[in-house]
Amino acid sequence: MTIKDRLNLYFEPATTRALDDLAARRKVSKSAIVEAAVTSFLSPDGADRREAAYARRLDRLTRQIERLERDQTITLEAIGLFVRAWLTATPPLADSAQASAQAKGRERYDSFIETLGRRVQQGRSLSKEVLDDIAASPMPDAAAQDGTAQDGGTQACEAAPDSQG
Repeated sequence: MTIKDRLNLYFEPATTRALDDLAARRKVSKSAIVEAAVTSFLSPDGADRREAAYARRLDRLTRQIERLERDQTITLEAIGLFVRAWLTATPPLADSAQASAQAKGRERYDSFIETLGRRVQQGRSLSKEVLDDIAASPMPDAAAQDGTAQDGGTQACEAAPDSQG
């Protein structure tokens, strides 16, 4: 049997209650809990373990933020290209066609919202689909060698405003 030194310690009442509760839940003595806590606190690698845990958590948060930034960039580019193409290709309507166009627009919007809700519930994401499509599409050999490959759809949308004058 190891001889142990006796210490008289003073805790705040809330800390004492928490210690009592933990000892009862774990079915160990309060002395064992306090000794383990002090040993951990005094351990030279305790700070290193905490720092490593913080670093892992920060790395995970950094990766999550980078994914959010990437997804936001894809979303903004998709919206921008759509708006540019739509504004370029949509002719103005005659006054007599306004009412039917507005009714059709409401119908399309309702369908859009329904589809969007379904995709969100299923966990599908446009940014993931875009990244999967990019990864799956082969790059033409000549363009791949000189680094001039561009997305044909993007070129068409970007060229559209110039063609209107």
